[in-house]
Amino acid sequence: MPEPHPASPSPAPALPQAAASVLMVRDGAAGLEVYLLRRHEQASVLGGAWVFPGGKVDAADAAPALQAHIDLPAQALQQRLAESEIDRAAAAALHVAAAREVFEECGVLFAHGPASQLPLDAPRDADFGALLRQHDLRLNTATLRPWSRWVTPVQSLFINTRRFDTRFFIAALPEGQQPEPDARESSDGRWFTPREALQRYWEGEMLLVPPQLMSLAHLARHAGTADLLAAAAARAPHCVRPEVFEHEGARAIAYPGDPRHPEPGPVMPGPLRLVQRGARMEPAGGLADFLA
Repeated sequence: MPEPHPASPSPAPALPQAAASVLMVRDGAAGLEVYLLRRHEQASVLGGAWVFPGGKVDAADAAPALQAHIDLPAQALQQRLAESEIDRAAAAALHVAAAREVFEECGVLFAHGPASQLPLDAPRDADFGALLRQHDLRLNTATLRPWSRWVTPVQSLFINTRRFDTRFFIAALPEGQQPEPDARESSDGRWFTPREALQRYWEGEMLLVPPQLMSLAHLARHAGTADLLAAAAARAPHCVRPEVFEHEGARAIAYPGDPRHPEPGPVMPGPLRLVQRGARMEPAGGLADFLA
């Protein structure tokens, strides 16, 4: 009898790609507001979902020539991220990527320079480094406050083949600027209070994925931009590595502090566990758990 062939080894999980995202905020009539973009339904990643502006870090974001166009030294950017394993060049590239993605997706430019007017009408798909050099701009990375770090789990609920290691930044909308979504990647862009976005999600009017849900739940605890930015400056960013598991026949996500997560204590406010019920991720206490 021929010996059975050994089982083929499972493919190694994809390594997460470095990415940056910005929770751009302002003070509105009803309190703190955050800007969200709705990705096109046909988008390869998170089609139809409402997300914060952002994307993966490009090789050009780490170009040494860009260092002269950053307002803070790379060492300071490294210290703000509070990650022992990241070097200065990678820390600077994350900040550059955050600023570049916001400009490409929303037309908002976190920069300053000698001219009285920023080149907000410049083509968004142009070389970002060349734009900075041409107009002698310095990126205003000091206004991008590191807030959190999210690493896509190996068995993601929403992204089948790609994983991301995303640093989320908090930034107040620069004075005199207004975001305008880029129609190539997004079909809509609006300001929401965190509570309004969570309420619309609960009523089935918006598609949000867990990092956005949990970030909105965190933002809902803050009354305005001054309060939020002070909180961001007072602590190191928290890191979230969600654990995906089966719970009573449904898929679920555990966060630090939940019994199913290896980290014993919570790192952020909001529910410790979400369970998939149809198209919605639900905490045990319903919408109130997001807003408590």
